[in-house]
Amino acid sequence: MSSKSKGLKGRISALTAALALSTLALTGCAPGEVVEDRGELNIQLSWIKNAEFSGAYFAVENGYYTEAGFSKVNLIAGPAATEAEVLSGNALVGIANPISTAPVILNEDAPLKIIGTTYQKNPFTILSLKDKANIATIDDLIGKRIGVQAGPNETLFDALLKANGIDASKVTKVPVQYDPAPLVNGEVDGFLAYVTNESFVVEDQGYEVTNLLFADNGLPFVTESFVVTQDSIDNNREALKAFLKATIRGWKDAIADPDGGADLAINNYGKDLNLNAAKEYYQSKTQNEILVQTEETQANGLFTISDEMIALNLATLKSAGYTITADQLFDMSLLKEVYEENPDLKG
Repeated sequence: MSSKSKGLKGRISALTAALALSTLALTGCAPGEVVEDRGELNIQLSWIKNAEFSGAYFAVENGYYTEAGFSKVNLIAGPAATEAEVLSGNALVGIANPISTAPVILNEDAPLKIIGTTYQKNPFTILSLKDKANIATIDDLIGKRIGVQAGPNETLFDALLKANGIDASKVTKVPVQYDPAPLVNGEVDGFLAYVTNESFVVEDQGYEVTNLLFADNGLPFVTESFVVTQDSIDNNREALKAFLKATIRGWKDAIADPDGGADLAINNYGKDLNLNAAKEYYQSKTQNEILVQTEETQANGLFTISDEMIALNLATLKSAGYTITADQLFDMSLLKEVYEENPDLKG
């Protein structure tokens, strides 16, 4: 072989090696491991781009979705009819909760499943002003004007009444948006809210507040749950597992750096929303401590839903008038496989 041929061969070998190394750097794969090009990933969020989704922000920023094979990630802001967006194929994964998903499955024969959950405990509350209505017990709802947002939140509020045996005619449901101003202005006595969001906003304005937590009053259920179609489970299983793995990694970062998660919401993903910085820092820290992490997640990993918690959710749904089985609503097999294949993700 001529020296010229040897030189050309060497340059080709060097180029091949460089390309291999750059591929490894991009995907985070072990040598010899090939990651499928999964195309774009659409995730339908349940709310605006605030600190609530800091784990997903970290997963994007730190390249975990890219390493999982997704060429681009679209975090689609809510609120939206999440189940409809997933059913239509507009999103591979939607973020919702069992109370909103179960009726769609039962009433529309929709092929949907929950495959994991971010929040082990739901943060829904009826927010009131302590020096006004002061709704501290479930019976305090009777005769009150309660601001309720249309869509999934209306389903939630109706379920709260049913679960506690309160006749809906004894409570005045007032249509509102998500801004708690109607509560502060005295247009309503109570306001359906998140204890980590609107509750803080109102308190930050100088008002003493009272929270009637759904979780402590007949509706203990998980939320910020990942909803997918049965077709995706059957035919796009590896993409769903890749999503779960990348998002777990993102949430581990969010737990380790709650202020960083808030910063991403304030300065990047929710930059155009003029978010309340104090609220975002509070929410990012508080949700990690009381909603995302529990003894269950410490033992079995983030997003897990134990058999006991599933049973509790089904009982909650039944008390709200929705009888559904675990197999109809949940499929935890994908997450189980993710942790079996990646035991380092636990803890």
